Amino acid sequence: MDRGKKIQLKRVFGYCWGTSFLLINIIGAGIFVSPKGVLAYSCMNVGVSLCVWAGCAILAMTSTLCSAEISISFPCSGAQYCFLKRYFGSMVAFLNLWTSLFLGSGVVAGQALLLAEYSIQPFFPSCSVPKLPKKCLALAMLWIVGILTSRGVKEVTWLQMASSVLKVSILSFISLTGVVFLVRGKKENVERFQNAFDSEFPDISHLIQAIFQGYFAYSGGECFTLIAGELKKPRTTIPKCIFTALPLVTVVYLLVNISYLTVLTPREILSSDAVAITWANRVFPSLAWIMPFAISTSLFSNLLISIFKSSRPIYLASQEGQLPLLFNTLNSHSSPFTAVLQLVTLGSLAIILTSLIDLINYIFFTNSLWSILLMIGILRRRYQEPNLSIPYKVFLPFPLTAIVIDVGLVVIPLIKSPNVHYVYVLLLVLSGLLFYIPLIHFKMRLAWFEKMTCYLQLLLNICLPDTSEEQ
Repeated sequence: MDRGKKIQLKRVFGYCWGTSFLLINIIGAGIFVSPKGVLAYSCMNVGVSLCVWAGCAILAMTSTLCSAEISISFPCSGAQYCFLKRYFGSMVAFLNLWTSLFLGSGVVAGQALLLAEYSIQPFFPSCSVPKLPKKCLALAMLWIVGILTSRGVKEVTWLQMASSVLKVSILSFISLTGVVFLVRGKKENVERFQNAFDSEFPDISHLIQAIFQGYFAYSGGECFTLIAGELKKPRTTIPKCIFTALPLVTVVYLLVNISYLTVLTPREILSSDAVAITWANRVFPSLAWIMPFAISTSLFSNLLISIFKSSRPIYLASQEGQLPLLFNTLNSHSSPFTAVLQLVTLGSLAIILTSLIDLINYIFFTNSLWSILLMIGILRRRYQEPNLSIPYKVFLPFPLTAIVIDVGLVVIPLIKSPNVHYVYVLLLVLSGLLFYIPLIHFKMRLAWFEKMTCYLQLLLNICLPDTSEEQ
């Protein structure tokens, strides 16, 4: 270790990096692959589907601003953990942490599998991608990204900025192409917008399903609760980033969907597994290979940021004494190496042992449960501490709206496809009590693990962080 260099997580990220970080978290593969879900549940009514996309942006803004209140109130890396610990107690905070150990690993495993699938797909144009090469490539990508993340924030910063520029550029290209087709005024391009609301209107159940389909594409706005401790002036930076990124995403999403509908008919969109690729085949057949590349680039940046942000609560919880001291260590690049290593290792096991669809279903189900509890915490704070001075208070109906959405995300999977595996997910959450009661509540110490921690510090070249001057 360099004796003259302070080893600690520092507030090094400003407005530009924060906006880019939020853009990458929100814009995933969904806008490239599956806008057909909204159109399908809108009964192929073009006007209704576009209204749903606009409405989902408003709903996403409400939940993102709720998360912003938590991040600004607790400006540390792992704000939701601190929030739960204060308003629901140490045990609930630990169960959230216990869940995040597996949830974060599941997220990175799912993203690595998707990345591998779209990277290999061009080599298998007429059939599905074989499982073995897909899983091998997913493992390789996961470990490469893990190594990059452990090299510190500089590598993450330039990769993130480059990939966010590329991602937005590709979406802007799709959007502008659609605008050009509309300006030309050819009948086959504009007829779907002249009578946009003439098709059958969906009933309320289908409309709700369409809203949930669109809401998934805007998910990811809560990311500042995980990295607030590394943002400069989080009280002002977080709101500015949100009010820059979300309107931009909304405009881009609407223009991209208009571009899809300009080139393709609603039935062609519904019959496509990857709408962006079908769009490219129609508009620029010789450049259709760019779309799998665009999706892969998008997922690579999402994977990079997911490992980066998911390692922070583990590091914080170790500082709070709820995880072994080993996770409260940094390497010479001021990166929580052991937390990254734990995420990549569990993610590798998830890639080997589970399927992608199962991962996605259980991740959203569990994440929605904790999101409900966070929103209840905001309401509880308003009731119990009405005169508490906090830098930012979200408009009270916003957490109520977020609760309604998250309850729907929990209930609808249980009604549509009841599965005993959801019971196993709840048991996994509660199994954290087997560790909390003896190790945290009764403060049981394992001498052999403390000795192993010393050896691992030497082996991995890691150390406890230097004391921060920040209060």
